[in-house]
Parts: sequence; C-alpha cells; structure tokens
Amino acid sequence: MGVGDGSEVWRVALVEDHLLQRRRTEEILGGESGLVVVASCSTLPEFLAWVQRAPISARPQLLVLDLSVDRGPSVDPDVVARLVDAGLRILVLSALASPALVRAVIKAGVAGIVGKRDSEQDVVDAVWTVLRRGEWMTPDLAAVIASDADRPQLSDQEERALVLYASGLTLGAVAQALGVKQDTAKTYIARVKSKYAAAGRPVRSKVDLSRMAIDDGYVDVG
Repeated sequence: MGVGDGSEVWRVALVEDHLLQRRRTEEILGGESGLVVVASCSTLPEFLAWVQRAPISARPQLLVLDLSVDRGPSVDPDVVARLVDAGLRILVLSALASPALVRAVIKAGVAGIVGKRDSEQDVVDAVWTVLRRGEWMTPDLAAVIASDADRPQLSDQEERALVLYASGLTLGAVAQALGVKQDTAKTYIARVKSKYAAAGRPVRSKVDLSRMAIDDGYVDVG
C-alpha cells in the first residue's frame, strides 16, 4: 500500500521504450491513491522535450527511468545529473544489464534502482520511498555490479551492438539500428569478441556470443 494521505497528489513521469511495460507501469502507479502519471515517454529526449513545454505546475516530482533503449543509445549519466541538480527525484527501473552504466547513474544522484525482475509491489514501494526522499536499491544490484569484474569492459556502442546482435539481429540490422555502416557494426562485434578472448572467454560462434551475453546480463531471456 502507498503512503499517500489523500490530501497531496504526487506527479510522476515514466520513460520506458517498451510499450507494454510502460502501459503496465502506468496502470500500477495510476492505481495508487496520491499518485498521478503526468507524462509517459519512450525515451529520455522525448521526456526532456515534454518537460520544457510543460507548465511548472504539471512537471513531475519523480521520474521513473529505464536506462536502455533497444533502438538507440543508453541514457546519458550527465543528463541524469542535470535533472537531479534541478530537483527531480529519479528512480531507475531497468534490467540492469550494464553495471558500468548503473554505477554512473548512481554517481549522478539517482535516488533508487529497481530491477525489472522485481515484483510490482517492489516498484510501488520504491516509488513511495523515493518520494519520501528515501533511497531504494534492489537486492539484485549488488550481484549485478559485482559480476562486472568478470566481464570485458565494452564501449557504449560495442555494448549496444552486442545486445542487438546477440538478440538475433543480423549485422545489417544491427548497423541500421545503430545508425552506422555494416562494416562499422562488424568492427564493433569483432572488438567485443576480442575483449572476451582477452578475458579468457573465447567466442567461436554467434551462439557462443549470445550465450555469454545472456550469462553476463546483456540479454534478458525472462
């Protein structure tokens, strides 16, 4: 149950690129007494454009933010830091596939992190905790960050290419999604394979790469 006392209404915005996930989160939060979802966006740039147009009275006190976008770049921690500095409370709701990015947004000042495998009640509890100016960290977070030591350090583009390629896309489709030439996408995948090999985990096939991406949390099979 929430902590709303019926007199104050808290404004919440959502950023989530998966439509069904976004709609379900809207339903969950919209069903809480004392919460109203004022914006529901597929990307952070879309939210930024909306909030610049919105009157101050309509702007959210809390942003529930997914870190990764399937067909675009991950969230920029510098943008997150600017939003936090402006007074916006941010709760990350993410698959936590990139420990490095998670650490970066924690440093940027997000108030809480919930994993997409956590329960709906966990999401609700996290929202109310953050609105009360508390902090919330999913139990999975420590394990996700700890596992980072066993994974090769990938650049943002290498990580995006890996996620797309390991999810079943062809190199051509990966290139199109990243907005680069196919040779460039091929180079990203080659670098990923080299880094895995250097970490003592050689990749002999696309199946190997997909398995490692799943093992390392880059691709969610749930």
